[in-house]
Amino acid sequence: MQTFLFVLIVLAAIGALVSVVRGVIIMLRTSHEDLTGTGVSQSGLRQNRMMWRRIQFQAIAIVFVVLFLLVARGHAG
Repeated sequence: MQTFLFVLIVLAAIGALVSVVRGVIIMLRTSHEDLTGTGVSQSGLRQNRMMWRRIQFQAIAIVFVVLFLLVARGHAG
């Protein structure tokens, strides 16, 4: 069970990392028109979506870490 949870933690961490990298790439591709235009830019919406995905992956990773620690504590006692 610990191995399975560890793999899930690693996968969630990789998901967060990929979301950060994609968000940075989207930010770097933001054009001058996106920054000075009126209304909401598509680039801004994609950046926001990547930020939320990163937060979701981090929350999932934290839940898996807590479960991992609870399982490890139960086996140690």
